[in-house]
Amino acid sequence: MTVIDSSTVLHPSVDDASPRDTRGDATYTAHWAAKELLLTRAQFELAVLRGLVTTVAGEEGGPRLVTRAELDRLQSDDGFPVTLSDRVRLAGTAEAADLLGIAKDRFTRIVKAGLLAPARFQLNRYRSVVWHYFAEEVREFGAAHPDLLVGRAPEPMSRRLRGGEDLRAASWRDRTHQHLLSLATGPWERAAVTASFLDPADVVGDPHERARLNHLRADPSSSRPGSVPSPGELLTEHMMCAAVPEEIHGYRVLLAVAVAVAREEVPMGR
Repeated sequence: MTVIDSSTVLHPSVDDASPRDTRGDATYTAHWAAKELLLTRAQFELAVLRGLVTTVAGEEGGPRLVTRAELDRLQSDDGFPVTLSDRVRLAGTAEAADLLGIAKDRFTRIVKAGLLAPARFQLNRYRSVVWHYFAEEVREFGAAHPDLLVGRAPEPMSRRLRGGEDLRAASWRDRTHQHLLSLATGPWERAAVTASFLDPADVVGDPHERARLNHLRADPSSSRPGSVPSPGELLTEHMMCAAVPEEIHGYRVLLAVAVAVAREEVPMGR
C-alpha cells in the first residue's frame, strides 16, 4: 500500500538536519525537530497538521522551522514522548470502528456524512482511496456524540447518505485548507491557499492577480519539471480540487473575500 501524507506532499522539505540561528533564536529543520521529539517524519508532519507543533517561516520561502523554545515546551509536557506520539496515532476505518465499539459500516456512514475529518489517505494496490483518522479525535467524537453510535441515524443524515453523499474528501480538504491558511504569511499567500482548491479564473478576472495566485498557490506535485507524476501526486492533485457544489461555492466566496483583502492591504504594482 502506498502511503500518501498530504502534509509531506504539499510541503516537501530538505534533509538538512543542522540547527540554524534565525534572528538570534535557534531554529531547527523538520528532520532535526522530529528526532528531538522522538517522532518519525510522518508523525512529525501529522503533529504539525493537528497544531500540536508550531512552526515558523523559513528564510526566503524555505522549509518551515521549529524554534528551540517550542521543542523545550513539548519536551517538558507530562508524559513526553508517549503522549505526543499517542496524539498523532492514526486509525483506519476498521480500527476506528473498534475504538467506538460500533460496526465498520456505521463508522463509514458517520465519516461519509462529514462528521469526522480524515487526517490522511492512502492509495492501495487496487488504486482505491483508504482513509485514516486521528485515533484521539475518534475517541473524542464518540464521547461527544454517543447518540450517533446506537440506534437509527437522524433521518436528514440518512436521506443524504441514501442520495450518495460522501464528504470524506471534502472534510479532508477543509482540514488541509485550514492548516495551510495557518502557515500563510501574507494576504496574497492566504488568498493563494484558497485558490489552490479552485480554478481562480472563476473568481479573479484580473490576469495579473490570477498570475500571482497561480504562482503562490500550493502545488500538490513534488515531481521535477518534465517528470511523470506519481500516482500519489496525481491523487493528491485530484483531492485538492473542490467537488461538492456547496463546497465549491464556499471556496469561491472565501477566495473573493481574500482577494479583496489582499488588494486593500498589499496593492499590486503595475
